[in-house]
Amino acid sequence: MRNCTAALLALAFMVGSPAQAQKIYEGSEAAALRCSNTLALTAVALEGAKLISPEEKEVMLGITILILERHVSGTWAQKKAAMAVVRDRRSVPETLEDYRRNAARCLGQFPIN
Repeated sequence: MRNCTAALLALAFMVGSPAQAQKIYEGSEAAALRCSNTLALTAVALEGAKLISPEEKEVMLGITILILERHVSGTWAQKKAAMAVVRDRRSVPETLEDYRRNAARCLGQFPIN
């Protein structure tokens, strides 16, 4: 995921009412968002294809939450909105390929314990 950090993946979006300020994620936080999205989407896809159990999917989703808690600033609403931006910018095949190439590196870059 360092490659996407180097590429400066920046996400800007409005959260809540228009009076609230824009939240921009870049660098390490943007990479953590991309990592979280990759893990979450892959977990859902694998469970949907019956390649992992519902319990294994929940473990992967739990890892996603911990990465967001520990490596991304902002409110949960802001993080959720940012995850939607990341999700919408990439196709499912691109995200699954991201997982295949970067999952181990992602977990090393964004430890959860």
